[in-house]
Amino acid sequence: MDAEESFLAYVRGRTVALSRIAYLLTGDQHAAEDLVQEALLSVVGRWPRLVRNGDPDAYVRKTLYHRYISDRRRRLPQPFPTANLPQRVMADPAPAVARGVVVRAALARLPPRQRAVLVLRYFEDLTEVQTAEVLGCRVGTVKSQTRDALARLRVIAPDLAIAADLPEPVGSVSEVP
Repeated sequence: MDAEESFLAYVRGRTVALSRIAYLLTGDQHAAEDLVQEALLSVVGRWPRLVRNGDPDAYVRKTLYHRYISDRRRRLPQPFPTANLPQRVMADPAPAVARGVVVRAALARLPPRQRAVLVLRYFEDLTEVQTAEVLGCRVGTVKSQTRDALARLRVIAPDLAIAADLPEPVGSVSEVP
């Protein structure tokens, strides 16, 4: 199999998974598709070398995350229109769907690096060391970004902690209104 066939086979096999990751990062289907395309375009020229060196998937994911963070730095923050959504009564939404909406909305309110760390750690199920490798930072940075992101999620989406039955972090004080 030549490099072009190998790349096309990879794209056919991994586009769905990469799109899911990109959607969790961007919170927008169109932006996610663009992000995946940009990442794959930047990888295609290096493909023969990546295949020779072993598993190209790690490099593609790393490119995806770096591209996302770098794009977010260049753009002005876009408002996420969750506050303006119309109130609709749903017949009986499945709890998983409702939780998914809350998760996406909460992720959208996090800074790009915190969002990337959470997606890598909890949706991609990478270790702290693997996450640091993908993001090109130290393990301590991953730990602090994770801690800060989870603390922020507890504030902006307290329903997630209740739904997941998460304990309060050690040393925290719950505010009672």
